[in-house]
Amino acid sequence: MSGTFAIGGELVVHRLGFGAMRLPGVRDPTIPVDQARAVLREAIRLGVDLIDTAWIYGRSEELIADALHPYPDGLVIATKGGLSAGGHPDGRPERLRSDCEDSLRRLRVDTIDVWQLHRIDPNVPFDEQFGTIRELRDEGKIRFAGVSEVTVDELRRAQALIDIATVQNRYNAIERQADDVLAACEADGIGFLPWAPIRGGGQVIDPRAGLAWLLDRSPVMLPIPGTGSIEHLRENVGAALG
Repeated sequence: MSGTFAIGGELVVHRLGFGAMRLPGVRDPTIPVDQARAVLREAIRLGVDLIDTAWIYGRSEELIADALHPYPDGLVIATKGGLSAGGHPDGRPERLRSDCEDSLRRLRVDTIDVWQLHRIDPNVPFDEQFGTIRELRDEGKIRFAGVSEVTVDELRRAQALIDIATVQNRYNAIERQADDVLAACEADGIGFLPWAPIRGGGQVIDPRAGLAWLLDRSPVMLPIPGTGSIEHLRENVGAALG
């Protein structure tokens, strides 16, 4: 793997994670769970120790727990909440708390390593959203907090209310609109998890070239390519090996 990064200064992971949105059976319950188990277990065997998921992906959290629980030492699982079933931001405190507690149950853990706000809700006061996340952290339900699809200004506002360990924005060799956010993360030692790391501008980027570019781009870069194929998984990890 291409080096390591310490999320929150504490959770040391290799700099290539796994995005669990495209696991076999996530959205189609007729697909045998054995396929998802095989992909996840191969990821661990290859040295991947950061898995990113979200409740809205479907059965992703349940499949991760089914395949890997009890989790190996050093595995970091990041999940997300704060979207409605229709995919709209929902930052009401009761929704954020419910999403977090449901993820705890599905992942079969007492504490979520990294819990990320999937989208900031423009209709809920900022301090209510991040105040709730801070409460969940103080209660021991989450260890570190993250945000997704934010501007630099939104990141700074969030940081004023709680320590932010990760940012997850769309970013790849073609789509670089978040360059300023990446720079802010690098300055503050915040892990940057680019989603769609090898798909930009409506085209698929060569995995080896695209992932290598991202890993060279910044020391805080933590790409999380997802796949339902063991062959593609091995190609992605090979890219990180250089």
